[in-house]
Amino acid sequence: MGDDNLIVADTSPLLNLALIDRLEFVRNQFSTVEVPEQVWTELMDGVNGVETLRTAHNDGVLEIVPVEKTPLFEEFRRNLDVGEAATLAYAIDTNADLVLLDERDARQTARRHGLEMTGVIGILLREFGGEPDALRTELDRLRSAGFWISESLYETAIERARN
Repeated sequence: MGDDNLIVADTSPLLNLALIDRLEFVRNQFSTVEVPEQVWTELMDGVNGVETLRTAHNDGVLEIVPVEKTPLFEEFRRNLDVGEAATLAYAIDTNADLVLLDERDARQTARRHGLEMTGVIGILLREFGGEPDALRTELDRLRSAGFWISESLYETAIERARN
């Protein structure tokens, strides 16, 4: 992604990368990631990873943006949490180039609206393409941090890293 691309992030990819001390992959891959205020609030409500996230914000990697509760936001809010609703509404309103999100319902909504997306596993794949053993290590660290990955997705990611 080039510097002029608009990247919008939901909570899960950022938090999970922070939990495994790999938030630098966001820095490596994107010049700036826009984070809706609602997502930032979710991130700051946690305990682990907060300092890493604050550092990324202070370094200009994560830019906090206001998201109004528009009719689209309210429509998404019926089925999604507040962070996901804000992320998707903002991404659509700003014609984002890429959305970072992990949760199934949010991804289905993003697909219905034609949004390009990736999640924490996609970010790891970008970082470790051609290095399946390194990717396996990071996926295992994610699992240890509490991120659920199905066995089939785990194996698919390793296979993609081989190619």
